Amino acid sequence: MTDDLLARHRAVLPPWMPLYYAEPIELVSGSGRRVTDAQGRSYLDFFGGVLTNMLGYDIPEIREAVERQLATGIVHTSTLYLIRQQVELAEKIAERSGIPDARVFFTNSGTEANEAALLVATNHRRSHQVLAVRNSYHGRSYAAMGVTGNRTWSASALNPLQVAWLHSGDRVRGLLARLSADEQVDAAVEDLREVLATQTSGDVAALIAEPIQGVGGFVHPPDGLFAAWKKVLDEHGILFIADEVQTGWGRTGEHFWGYQAHGVTPDLLTFAKGIGNGFALAGVVGRAEVLQAVPGISFSTFGGNPISTAAGNAVLDYLVAHDLQANAARVGAILADGLRSAVGGLDCVAEVRGKGLMLGVEFVRPGSGEPDPALTNRVFEACRDGGLLTGKGGLYGNVLRMGPPLTLTEDEAREGLAILVDAIRSSAEVTA
Repeated sequence: MTDDLLARHRAVLPPWMPLYYAEPIELVSGSGRRVTDAQGRSYLDFFGGVLTNMLGYDIPEIREAVERQLATGIVHTSTLYLIRQQVELAEKIAERSGIPDARVFFTNSGTEANEAALLVATNHRRSHQVLAVRNSYHGRSYAAMGVTGNRTWSASALNPLQVAWLHSGDRVRGLLARLSADEQVDAAVEDLREVLATQTSGDVAALIAEPIQGVGGFVHPPDGLFAAWKKVLDEHGILFIADEVQTGWGRTGEHFWGYQAHGVTPDLLTFAKGIGNGFALAGVVGRAEVLQAVPGISFSTFGGNPISTAAGNAVLDYLVAHDLQANAARVGAILADGLRSAVGGLDCVAEVRGKGLMLGVEFVRPGSGEPDPALTNRVFEACRDGGLLTGKGGLYGNVLRMGPPLTLTEDEAREGLAILVDAIRSSAEVTA
């Protein structure tokens, strides 16, 4: 990014919109898994526009699908008219959701999808009481922010919902961190029962949870926890919303949806990010009985428009045809195993975690276990200097996040791994 563009940015955009890097960059072109900045520097992208460019850049099948729709002259009609691309994509998503008798409502972003899910659930249950998970992130709108359990992203203390909080799956710190996986599940279920008995009036609408917490630093609970929670929820008629905005579409490698690791089926599932591969596309899919529980007319002006759903159909077709879920498992293992082997034993690395191509490294101060966001930032900058784009996150800003395109090759994984290892080791030496 030129100094002039940076100055112009600061002059017209709000300061609470962060820019990455001490010297922010402008990305001007991309191909495959690589992008180029305005200065001509090329980078291997391990963050994909925050896990959004799921197939990478300049994918012919996506471009051609969008160009075919553009050639019709119809960019927008509104959902007051039939949209063939929208119906076709809804059919595919409903079939793959795992939810029986599913209906789909399209929006523009994950925030809107979660807002819609909360609207539907509270209407269905006639209650504004909601259960959420600590360290979570569900969006920046009024209700979505209300169920976000991370104060860094809670831009307002006001909340239209009455929220009760459950423990996260954090294995580094917190009351449940010292327990084994089975003990953690048992303790989390006991906690849920106590929260229902002490913090609610009983008629709770829903629990919303991410299978892997995205902004929270890729923290995730033991497999099976959601099923154990849902047994309790079902006793009370409480709905379960799986926020799959970051975990969906096979990114975890082992399953198409993150919730499937728990042997449970949600009542509502929200999706976004990767399905549009950069085009604004998101939504909620759920049981007809639940999703239709809206007493008035409602629609999304741009949600599921002809252009974005043309892209979405091409993305989903490409994803399935190339079995990118299997690729995420295979290539993700190269990264995870390599990181654990090369830097997992360092005193400053608390944990290498995640699934598939959704991986995080948490950094702490040696000897204390305290979060070390300064070290994290040094690693982050060192990766950029080495030609690798990554992300940051975690409750304390001390987690390096990686969510490469699912098309990442084995050679690219090894290339990125070498940059990561060098960045971590060199930054750790500075700390020592």
